[in-house]
Amino acid sequence: MLFQVYGAHAATQWLGWILVFVALIALNELARRTKAGGLIMFVGLPIAMTIYVITVTAAASMGVSWGVNNPTVVFANGWFHYAKVYAALVGCIGFMMIKYRWGKLGKAHWFRAFPFVIVAINILIAVVSDFESAAHFFTGNVTWVNGSAVWTTSEHITVTAGWQNVFNGIAGLINIFCMTGWWAVYSSKKKDDMVWADMTWVFILAYDVWNFCYTYNCLPNHAWYCGLALLLAPTVANFLWNKGGWIQNRANTLAIWCMFAQVFPTFQTSIPSMGVDSPFAVQSTMNSTANVVVSLLALAANIAAIIYIAYRAKKLHVNPYKSEVFVGTRDFEQAAARVDSSDKEAVLAA
Repeated sequence: MLFQVYGAHAATQWLGWILVFVALIALNELARRTKAGGLIMFVGLPIAMTIYVITVTAAASMGVSWGVNNPTVVFANGWFHYAKVYAALVGCIGFMMIKYRWGKLGKAHWFRAFPFVIVAINILIAVVSDFESAAHFFTGNVTWVNGSAVWTTSEHITVTAGWQNVFNGIAGLINIFCMTGWWAVYSSKKKDDMVWADMTWVFILAYDVWNFCYTYNCLPNHAWYCGLALLLAPTVANFLWNKGGWIQNRANTLAIWCMFAQVFPTFQTSIPSMGVDSPFAVQSTMNSTANVVVSLLALAANIAAIIYIAYRAKKLHVNPYKSEVFVGTRDFEQAAARVDSSDKEAVLAA
């Protein structure tokens, strides 16, 4: 058992998971299908969120009680949360520029590498967080609870620390280079998606295992939602009705979830000593053995993925980052069939 989903709150914990999963899929569909939906989700709501967090943070810095005790200030005011939400939002806006061919950037060939860059930045943010926990472990800045080394973040989250953070941090670095065909990103025929055909199940599986492990290591009280529901929502969409659109789905759902978690952090928080005990909150088992096993699986998955990519590149005699390496595979061809040929021709001719 990886999570504590049993006992008095088991029903509400499962209900919460289903609600989050369904809501993420529905809101992603709203955001991807129309310009208005995308602008509301990734411009309008972020502006409102930014005004809110600046207001409560400023109030807290001045010692005003409603600011000091605000849930965002208490439970979601660390560097990671802000870095993640704004990096995801930058990705969403950049993807919309490519999808709708907005301005010179949206049409430029060089800008088609933007998805790789922003995804790499997002991965690195998580890798730094994993290595932060590793640093606590190796410098002895931990306490031991039931045989596991733990430390408490500024947001009052107790996380395990150890070799698992090293294994998964390395997996994340490898995962960056599992992205192939960096410039082969195009608008879909219906203009509802940005299609990256070479981002097939090989990368998606390696990424999902790595990112789940990251959340399990470093966000043990959030991983039930951001490690399972949040990862499955874009993956299900990609495999069932939105082939080639996974990275757009991922950015959209990540930004939506991060904004929600930033403003309503107590939805998934249970710290009775601080007067917060949400019936939807789910904690991991906080067993370092489980963390190590999951981390080794993530590392193995990414090593396997990079080896397979190298094999495909050698077979086709191409550079896997300048060219597409999954040409001819079912996943690639299904996604490529959705590409707007006029956009592809214009970009390649630029």
